[in-house]
Amino acid sequence: MPKTPADFPQDLLAAQLALHETRAAYERYAKTLPWSAEPMPGWEGEKHLHSEYRSGKADSPGYTEEQAAKVARFQERLLELSIAVSTHPFWDSVDVGDRVEARMALKRAHEPAEA
Repeated sequence: MPKTPADFPQDLLAAQLALHETRAAYERYAKTLPWSAEPMPGWEGEKHLHSEYRSGKADSPGYTEEQAAKVARFQERLLELSIAVSTHPFWDSVDVGDRVEARMALKRAHEPAEA
């Protein structure tokens, strides 16, 4: 059962790292986008009984064509990398009962070693 990065094939490690990096880049980019992909009116919630807090959102202009295209490219790349990792031939060499633990070890393979 693989437990260290050395136990995994280099191309599988590279695909997993690319998946982590792409997901992180997508999440950073998504934070810059309007809250709705389509133009939507905003709203202001009612005042809460025991609080001054009011929920609400400003109007969303929706995504521009450029933003929508960039989101689509991120999603396509994430799908491609997810498929590459999950269908890699390496998994056929791991006992079925050990695959979940091995998959979790691969996900953590790029984390710094604990001191």
